[in-house]
Amino acid sequence: MFENYPKERPVLPKEIKDIYSEHYKNNREGSTAASSLSQWMESWLHKKVAEDISGQRESGKVTLELGAGTLNQLRYEPVSDNYDIVEPFSELYRNSSCLHRIRSIYDDISEVPIHSKYDRITSIATLEHICNLPEVVARCGLFLRDDGVFRASIPSEGTWLWTLGWKLTTGLEFKIKHGLNYELLMKHEHVNTAREIEEALVYFFKEVKYKVFGLSKSNSLYQFYECRNPNIKRCRDFINECNL
Repeated sequence: MFENYPKERPVLPKEIKDIYSEHYKNNREGSTAASSLSQWMESWLHKKVAEDISGQRESGKVTLELGAGTLNQLRYEPVSDNYDIVEPFSELYRNSSCLHRIRSIYDDISEVPIHSKYDRITSIATLEHICNLPEVVARCGLFLRDDGVFRASIPSEGTWLWTLGWKLTTGLEFKIKHGLNYELLMKHEHVNTAREIEEALVYFFKEVKYKVFGLSKSNSLYQFYECRNPNIKRCRDFINECNL
């Protein structure tokens, strides 16, 4: 299982690479018409992840967010003194007004101290981007406290509805603005399908519940997973294998 990991990210053509950073930041901030519409729809992803502590003014829970980006998830989270993030792209959060709410910042989950324990590990539209997905999910299992939870929301990558959705919005806007094929950028960014992500979650966690923004997994735009009770032996064995 997981023989095709770690994956190789497809190389971007030079003309897309030249505008990549600007486009990525604009897309995360919702500063174009299409990305603004996408962000409005993606609020479902953020709300589902924060649902376990929504309504609280302050949270004493220790949280690690994977792929925190511009820190936009903090709009949905109560104030906490124990909020860590993993985000390799520092340009995204550097000027955020929410930066003071972050306790620790890591470029990669492998940098998190080995004995760290979290009540919550969260991920919003991030798992589809990770080339070493099984390793990251396994590490999440080891970092959770006994009653901890991994809460992840993802696009329904690999389904017809998700593909149609981005082609008619962000993809069309990208083509009109730059005259370039957005599908090349999507293949570079989204290296994992929703099905592959679910397979990793089910393999490393004994309890996995899901909800969809749509009719079913195959007829949806987004999916949310709540994962508990990690299989510690599988997590440890896989990490040890990765370190050989």
